[in-house]
Amino acid sequence: MPATAYNRLESRFRRMALLSEAAGVLHWDAAAIMPDGGAPARGEQLAELKAVVHASMTAPDMGDLIADAEAGRDGLDDWQCANLREIRHQWVKSTAVPEDLVVALSRACSSCETAWRGARAETNFAAVKPLLQEVLDLTREAGQAKAEATGLLLFDALLDDYEPGGRSADIDAVFGELETFLPGFLQQVLDHQGKQPAAELPEGPFPVETQKALGETFMRALGFDFTHGRLDVSLHPFCGGIPEDVRITTRYDEADFTSSLMGVLHETGHALYERGLPERWRRQPVGEALGMSIHESQSLLVEMQVCRSKTFLDWAAPIMRDAFSGHGPAWETENLYRLYTRVAPGFIRVDADEVTYPAHVILRYRLERALLGEDLSLDDLPAAWNDGMKELLGIVPPSDAEGCLQDVHWYDGAWGYFPTYTLGAMSAAQLYAAARDADPAIETGIGQGDFKPLMAWLREHVHGKARLMNAPALLTEATGKPLDPNVFKAHLQARYLP
Repeated sequence: MPATAYNRLESRFRRMALLSEAAGVLHWDAAAIMPDGGAPARGEQLAELKAVVHASMTAPDMGDLIADAEAGRDGLDDWQCANLREIRHQWVKSTAVPEDLVVALSRACSSCETAWRGARAETNFAAVKPLLQEVLDLTREAGQAKAEATGLLLFDALLDDYEPGGRSADIDAVFGELETFLPGFLQQVLDHQGKQPAAELPEGPFPVETQKALGETFMRALGFDFTHGRLDVSLHPFCGGIPEDVRITTRYDEADFTSSLMGVLHETGHALYERGLPERWRRQPVGEALGMSIHESQSLLVEMQVCRSKTFLDWAAPIMRDAFSGHGPAWETENLYRLYTRVAPGFIRVDADEVTYPAHVILRYRLERALLGEDLSLDDLPAAWNDGMKELLGIVPPSDAEGCLQDVHWYDGAWGYFPTYTLGAMSAAQLYAAARDADPAIETGIGQGDFKPLMAWLREHVHGKARLMNAPALLTEATGKPLDPNVFKAHLQARYLP
């Protein structure tokens, strides 16, 4: 029986997905274990893989093949129709960008990300600025091409790569509400916190190997399968690889185990989402993660909603004590809970608490829109960053390493990504509230180190849905309503102003 147009599309996209997976593992290797001298060759490898995928996506007959498949959609089921929708969406954006620009941008990002590592270590923004300028210029060019093809604003065309269907107008409304709420709430929390016993950091040193073993203990408890993944070290923690081989990384501080541990748990949330995507739709667009707000919701649900909760720490604190042979008041559950829910304006986004974290994201969102719109130059970025931190959190970074050099995203070409962190935090609060309402065994299980009820709910309502529907529809189906900032506010009030 001859293959239908739709079947032929599935075959082509499977091949492209395999090539993209290879690029993903190469990218993890570059960030985690590749020697510095391999960077130029790795940049060429990644650029060539992207060129091959782009050529396949934009093959001369692809448009006709999609049209033929759409003409026969009556014979397709819901998942196949959703897959066809995603195929067209990806094709429209891909055909807008010429192959030479795809290759140039990939090379620029590889070079800039490599240079960023040294610049961050040396606190030298000037050293990486020319490479970042190249990335910005090429990103703007690619974004404008996508904008023209889709009828979107430049920023929205870039945002769509990370948040399909996301629009800056919607983000502005949500962030505006948070900007109204958070300053007053932050002051209330700081006042309340000032009346409580101060959190005490347990005294180290905390050997890296012990920290790694502890992290792996909690990863296994959450359901991470080490036959399909691993934990490594990188300058900036991330989750990469592929669903069958998920690679997560963290960074360690022998004077403070708490930050690294939460970083591991955060990335484990990402990894569990990847592992839970539907196997039937692997290597098809509809089988991919829905977008970064939902992806971040899964990492933040694990880290913030669950693993910083009193319920979790009642179970986890004794395991932490035993791992480091800790004793004394600093190791008591109440102190560890105060430590993990301590609110204080700080310079580093990945170490920020739930209350101040949105300010870090809002700052980056403002700056990247200004840079893309040419309302701000890279020459002025460090000062603009510091001014924004002063306005939003009342503090000024002592150096660019704690300022505009701290995140890898822009240097690696991820423009339009940052808003998804706070959208993800709000989605996490909403999903976790719905999960606990639906199944009281979820919270009971967490207090006993049993995460199966929670993971079962997430598999059914989030992970297993992949891209069958968009994010608002997924949230509505899972929680009864689209994204509602009031749920996030209620969570913050319950946790920080009990």
